[in-house]
Amino acid sequence: MSGDATNWDEDAYRESILKEREIQTQTVFRTAWAPSQSPNLDSLIVASSDGSIASYSISSAISAYKLNNPFGFTNTNSDKLLAEPSCFIQAHDGPAYDVKFYGDGEDALLLSCGDDGRIRGWKWKELTTSKYSVSSQGNDIKPILDVVNPQHNSLIVLYIPTPLSFRGPWGALSPVPENNAIAVNTQGGSVFAASGDSCAYCWDVETGKVKMVFKGHSDYLHCIVARNSSDQIITGSEDGTARIWDCKSGKCIQTINPAKHLKLKGSVSWVGCIALDASESWLACSNGRNISLWNLPASECISKISTCGSVQDMLFDNNQILTVGADPLLNRFDMNGAILSQIQCAPPSAFSISLHPAGVMAVGGYGCLVDVISQFGSHMCTFHCQCVQRSS
Repeated sequence: MSGDATNWDEDAYRESILKEREIQTQTVFRTAWAPSQSPNLDSLIVASSDGSIASYSISSAISAYKLNNPFGFTNTNSDKLLAEPSCFIQAHDGPAYDVKFYGDGEDALLLSCGDDGRIRGWKWKELTTSKYSVSSQGNDIKPILDVVNPQHNSLIVLYIPTPLSFRGPWGALSPVPENNAIAVNTQGGSVFAASGDSCAYCWDVETGKVKMVFKGHSDYLHCIVARNSSDQIITGSEDGTARIWDCKSGKCIQTINPAKHLKLKGSVSWVGCIALDASESWLACSNGRNISLWNLPASECISKISTCGSVQDMLFDNNQILTVGADPLLNRFDMNGAILSQIQCAPPSAFSISLHPAGVMAVGGYGCLVDVISQFGSHMCTFHCQCVQRSS
């Protein structure tokens, strides 16, 4: 039996293949659980390489996952559902690298940063109560905070689209200095950004103006955390160091060189991600496949951890460290570096892990995949995120 090729549309077929490949190469760079007074799972926020910020109902995703996969098999194509977002914003022109919540009540802001050098913020309550139909281009809710790096010659600017001819992979706007990560201090009314120009910036959330510039790194910044109990921030850089900064003076008060203690040389010496524990006394620094654990009051490296793949995100879970990275594994270590568990993840390369107060973990990464894993290590659901459908 032969098919009828009379109405075959070669251009449409080629376009469908290209769009499918584009979706497959999209990446989730950050996940974050929405603030809630309830211990139940609710909204998960996802920042993706297409510049979108989307919110997903995890309870709905779990229900759809169970319907599609009633026997609980994992690592099959049928597991990876295309989830429908409850909120979808085209937040950045180029990849969105990080999302954080500023505050945890009704007045909480959802903040994001990206390759376009911007930090944008929306009222979370407005996003959750807005009545609109989700479209492939995102909704039209305007941010109440929209600041851009000083290199753009203006602190608050109008949105000006960049010609496609100047864009790189994923529509990136390089070599404009990007914001790779953000951290917040609600008591100080500040949001901090780790920038591609080797500086960290402190922005006033109310006025949208720069309050402090932290200069000292010799290469671009990968990561940043706020040590609010000491009014400090900690940054990790491509230059191989992590630096602790005093937020009042803007001066570096301590430089940590993990590669020196790990005896590393070459390109693996960069600090790719850092994590601070709840007491803000312990700092974990990643250098490629190696992690060093530091006691900050003693300024001492306490233990060293080796992983199978390059570590791309990590966090503390009480006295344990969770890591994800270039291999499809969620690793759990104790503070001495002993491996406690390894869980296979859906993303072949993971860039983000976030922990819900109930102990549930969300892992996001390559293929625009999100894997939701219970505190007991079982897969609760796996889904593809919606991507922006770009016009050809």
